[in-house]
Amino acid sequence: MSAKIDLITAIREREATVGIVGLGYVGLPLIDAFLGTGFRLIGFDVDEKKVQELQSGKSYISHIPSTRVQQWHAEARFEATTNMSRLAEPDVILICVPTPLSASRDPDLKYVEATTRSIARVLRTGQLVVLESTTYPGTTRELMLPILERSGLTVDVDFFLAYSPEREDPGNRDFSASNIPKVVGGYGPNSREIADIVYSMAVAKTVLVSSVEAAEACKILENTYRSINIAMVNELKVLFDRIGVDIWEVIDAAKTKPFGFQAFYPGPGLGGHCIPIDPFYLSWVARKYEMPTKFIELAGEINTSMPLYVVHKVAEALNLQRKPVRGSKVGIFGVAYKKDVDDPRESPSFKLMELLADLGAVLSYSDPHIPSLPAMRNYDVPDLKSQVVTPEYLASLDCVLIATDHSAFDYEMIVEHAALVVDTRNATKRVAGQRANVVKA
Repeated sequence: MSAKIDLITAIREREATVGIVGLGYVGLPLIDAFLGTGFRLIGFDVDEKKVQELQSGKSYISHIPSTRVQQWHAEARFEATTNMSRLAEPDVILICVPTPLSASRDPDLKYVEATTRSIARVLRTGQLVVLESTTYPGTTRELMLPILERSGLTVDVDFFLAYSPEREDPGNRDFSASNIPKVVGGYGPNSREIADIVYSMAVAKTVLVSSVEAAEACKILENTYRSINIAMVNELKVLFDRIGVDIWEVIDAAKTKPFGFQAFYPGPGLGGHCIPIDPFYLSWVARKYEMPTKFIELAGEINTSMPLYVVHKVAEALNLQRKPVRGSKVGIFGVAYKKDVDDPRESPSFKLMELLADLGAVLSYSDPHIPSLPAMRNYDVPDLKSQVVTPEYLASLDCVLIATDHSAFDYEMIVEHAALVVDTRNATKRVAGQRANVVKA
């Protein structure tokens, strides 16, 4: 039989082994989705600590509990490894590695390239390779394919290549890797068909597109759409603040319209591994074609300016209390990029800390999901541990800065005991008897 037929048969009979490269916030939920359908899984990561924790039955991501990892081991269908030479074993390889930006906001694809090289060294007939990491249109065909072809194998005949963008919404209990529709684009018809069959075994619905480029562009469109709309409300927040209108009240009123409007919300800046990064992949491609992407660049300027706006509001609020920023004790409440998650990647809280520290503020923080501040690529992070929110801690602060509106925070207690609250998320809106010590930013 042909490589295609052999692989399809193995997938449909659940005899195929699936390999996930990159055991982070995308990779672990994907493992969970495929294990639930009866496949054997091998997880690959260069981080020895992650692999050791998984092998010992521990999870480092809140929405995949350790009990779930222990169940994977109990079913004897999962193992994790740092040994990339074992990439010859899986019949299906799904790549979920980081795709950050360089200091000049150019795509940094070193992790994708390194993973592809590792696969190429052991690539065999009958394997499907799928990139899930967010990237610019052309990455799969122009970067990955030439490396994989050095194996001497022919794409869409001997091995198969596809792109299917990850779609994760951490903290949203209504969605998981298994029930979010999966966009699939293949290098050729055989690759697309096989990738469709693979994902159909683990997700509720697949959406087929004509090429890997169309699938890559789909992810960029999704996140650029969000970036631009968030930038719009961030800009309106600043304008409405100057004219004395509450942006949050306006959004609540506007979203009662049952058509033609979708609510987006302002904040202290953008965070996460997608929205602050992905649109710039598209603007980088546009520069290659000598075309400006004005919406993307403008949205980036507005969103990256928001931490400075927030710090200005903190300084202004402290000034009204006859206190300078220098020497003031400021508590950052929430360092995760999003409500009720333990993911700090690209969180604007780190920029807020940096700006406030430059002004001489004495910093502390509280985040029930992040017990100590992790090292970050782009920031010199202070060595701090999360503080327990008590009336005494609140009273010791000159300002509470709410950067992430975690549900675990007792906002009534915060407003009651803090001398000053600067709220960037409208988290205190339901606190009875809104007080003068609350400033929206």
